[in-house]
Amino acid sequence: MSDSNVPDAEPRPAKNSSKSLLTRLTAFMRPTEPEDRADIKAVLEAAHEREILDSESYSMLSGALDVVNKTVADIMVPRSRMDMLDINQPLSELLPEIIETGRSRFPVFEGDRDNIIGILLAKDLLLTITNPSINIRSLVRPAVFVPETKRLNVLLHDFRSSRNHLAIVIDEHGGTSGLVTMEDVLEQIVGDIEDEYDEDEEKTIFQTGTNSWRAMGITNIGSFNRHFNTTLPDDDYDTIGGWLAEQLGHIPRRGDSIRHHDMNITVVGADAKRALWVHIQHEDPVIDDVAATEG
Repeated sequence: MSDSNVPDAEPRPAKNSSKSLLTRLTAFMRPTEPEDRADIKAVLEAAHEREILDSESYSMLSGALDVVNKTVADIMVPRSRMDMLDINQPLSELLPEIIETGRSRFPVFEGDRDNIIGILLAKDLLLTITNPSINIRSLVRPAVFVPETKRLNVLLHDFRSSRNHLAIVIDEHGGTSGLVTMEDVLEQIVGDIEDEYDEDEEKTIFQTGTNSWRAMGITNIGSFNRHFNTTLPDDDYDTIGGWLAEQLGHIPRRGDSIRHHDMNITVVGADAKRALWVHIQHEDPVIDDVAATEG
């Protein structure tokens, strides 16, 4: 028979109660886990401020989060600035344009610029060295078309799975809006990826030879005059493209050329509205490329 005078044993705390207390203490001692992207960015900002993350790492991680909220329309190269090739032109006429622009991939159209039939890789033209009679049409690869509203994270996945590096952007009516490349998407994460052909946003004149340059049609006339020591009037027009249209008497077309004093100015890129690129051949060898840094 048990002794009724023996005090009851001390009740043991429930095991799950102990876990509950540990969970509460842990939650108290550490910050709440992030619940959305805004919280994650706040954690990254705090880590950057405390120098746990350096600036480059912080920028890359933030960029990786931001691509989810961006669409193709946010980063695409607009139609007016696309370098395109006409499949009906002979190779002898296409090569100077390919060399001039320095691109590695070109949308190819037939008839109308909205009728894009594929993509031509500059490296594929090496085949014409051993076989000059090759049909350029046979080198054109299928084009990939994406809507303006496509999310960048989805596009990057598509680029990787399909092994494509360029896509043509179309609007809601099926017309060409622009183009986007894998490099454009990656730059949203890692920052600018520059190569020898990249163009400074403020630079519009680029030296291509001893006495030759290419310039964007939007080049300010004042910058053009300072660069080439010319006196083009800027009363009625602000850009070299506008001045060319006045001189030619029509909207500049690719191949149009005029002579101004000791230089030849030739349109090497144009769309239905304006000159996009011009080539300048100067006869005076004293012009210094130092001026090419002006924009």
